[in-house]
Amino acid sequence: MRDKPRIYVTSGSFGSLTPDIFKRLNEIAEVTVNRGKLQTETLQSVLREYDGVVLGTDKITREVLTGDLRVRIIARHGVGVDNIDLQAATEKRIVVTYTPSANAESVAEYTVGFMLTLSRRIVDAHMLMKSGGWARLELIGFDFKGKTLGIIGLGSIGSRVAEIAKAFGMRILAYDPFVDRDKADRLGVELTSLEAVLKESDFVSVHASLTSETRGLIGEREFRLMKSTAFLINTARGAIIDENALIKALKEKWIAGAALDVYAEEPLPREHPLRKMENTILTPHIASYTYEAIRKTDEMVLESLETFFKGGRPKWIANPEVWHLIELEKAKY
Repeated sequence: MRDKPRIYVTSGSFGSLTPDIFKRLNEIAEVTVNRGKLQTETLQSVLREYDGVVLGTDKITREVLTGDLRVRIIARHGVGVDNIDLQAATEKRIVVTYTPSANAESVAEYTVGFMLTLSRRIVDAHMLMKSGGWARLELIGFDFKGKTLGIIGLGSIGSRVAEIAKAFGMRILAYDPFVDRDKADRLGVELTSLEAVLKESDFVSVHASLTSETRGLIGEREFRLMKSTAFLINTARGAIIDENALIKALKEKWIAGAALDVYAEEPLPREHPLRKMENTILTPHIASYTYEAIRKTDEMVLESLETFFKGGRPKWIANPEVWHLIELEKAKY
């Protein structure tokens, strides 16, 4: 009888709210859990000793993927795969899976929550009341209806944000070079340039993936294009925003404020300037943290691992070209 595959779990949330899924994983594999951040040497050791990894935010670089490795599948517990060198994984014939759209609803709702909080100054009102104060005219906000929302990245999350915002009577602009006009028309969204999104929007919400093209996409030039009354929202990846430029834009009032759930460095350093800005709302990368989203993500990870170790092709492969290479190698023998 063949031994069970060995799987190493680094994700901080996989199975933490779904003991039934964790139990099922233990039925098909020998599982080791270490939810702390792993150094390069430890990760290399894991990849040499285990058949599969359920990966959280640890970085799988080309350096980590050097040498003789036992690992055959890396199941990313999340939507983004910017922490994995996909090309290096493909060269090593390692399948990388992920969980697209699993958190679309949770992140979209969180984004709209940010918008509501900014427009109605809910945090300011809360802090005032907690400190014993009482004011009303100083906390006047504004309605969504008739305002313009600009979305950068019209994937599953950006699309859902557009649907929700449409119900508020907002005009929706979007910049996404990979989306066709048919999809935009179905959503009631105006596809346009990045410059137009920035110039015309009352809210600019980032929902793009982090790639070499989007890293630092929003910098000083882009902030200067925005309205002085506009707000920036980022629930995607911190490095899409040039944080130094953002801090300057906030200090000098080029924009009205920002709501951020993601940062270039996480955890955000205790003394980071963003923590001291009055016109910001900051949360610790929790937009996807709902019971429903975590369960869906866990289910997709488990399905990928079950399928793979039964000899099948997982549904959600981030480096699909690797499967063709694996099949070619199998055909040689």
